[in-house]
Parts: sequence; structure tokens; C-alpha cells
Amino acid sequence: MTSPTPRTATHLAATLLTATVALYIALVAFGNITDFGTNQQFVQHVLAMDTTFKDDDLMWRAVTGKGLQDAAYVVIIVWETVAALVLVYGTWLWVRRDDGRARRVSTYGLLMLMVLFGAGFIAVGGEWFAMWQSKDWNGLEAATRVFLLSGVVLVVVQLTGERSAT
Repeated sequence: MTSPTPRTATHLAATLLTATVALYIALVAFGNITDFGTNQQFVQHVLAMDTTFKDDDLMWRAVTGKGLQDAAYVVIIVWETVAALVLVYGTWLWVRRDDGRARRVSTYGLLMLMVLFGAGFIAVGGEWFAMWQSKDWNGLEAATRVFLLSGVVLVVVQLTGERSAT
């Protein structure tokens, strides 16, 4: 059995920041589950591209089928929920001072968020579905905020890695 690693400022930062992101995404997922209709409308409008400039060269991308829109929204909620659970587990591992596993698990959870908000909302929603054109249904600022927060926490988590002797 290995002895617990000493607490350092970086370890504390990784623990608290992972916990913060875990709490945030858990609340997001909880809100989407308990108030399904609010963000369901957001996803429907983004996918339908009904508040964009309606450029004929882009409108072929629109997804107007309610079933596909709802399926996309459910996938988002499931992804958020799994990411929250992974980050909660990562936080628990940090608290237990199991740094190697905590770093690995936290990295997975943070990358899940970066993929969802970076690839999903910024790239696919923002560019493919031209969300940036909408005054009413533009989530790029919020997506960028979560993407950057997750990236900063990921850097801090990686800083807890063992230093090799040179």
C-alpha cells in the first residue's frame, strides 16, 4: 500500500476546481432533466436554423424533425450527466489522495465537457447550424465559457502529475 501523497496547493486546486466543474455540470444536467422544455426549445431552434439569416446555401443543413431534435437533446443530457458523475468520482479520488486515478478520471470528465461544448456547441451548433447568426438562440458565449473553464481546470489537473527527476 502506498502512503498518501502530501497535500499541496496544486492538489488542493485540482480538488476544488474539479469539484466546482462537477457541481456546475451536475446542476446543468439536473436543470435540463427537471425543466426539459426550456433548453429543448433552444436545441430545436438551433437545429431548425429558423432564426438564422435563412441563406439557401446553408438551410439544407437544418434538422426540422422533432424526433431527431429531441434525440439530440437527450444525447446532450445523457452526456452531461455522465460527465458530472465522472467528475464527482474524480473529486472523490482527489479527496482520497489517489492522485494518479483522480488525474486520469478528472481528465476524462473534463475532456467530455470540452468535446461537448467545443465540438458540439461551438463547432457543430455555432458553425454547421449557424447559431452565431441568431440573436435569440445563440449559445456560443456560454459554450465558450464552459469550454475555457474546463480547459483551465484540465491544465491544473495535469500540473499535479509527478515530476521526473532530471
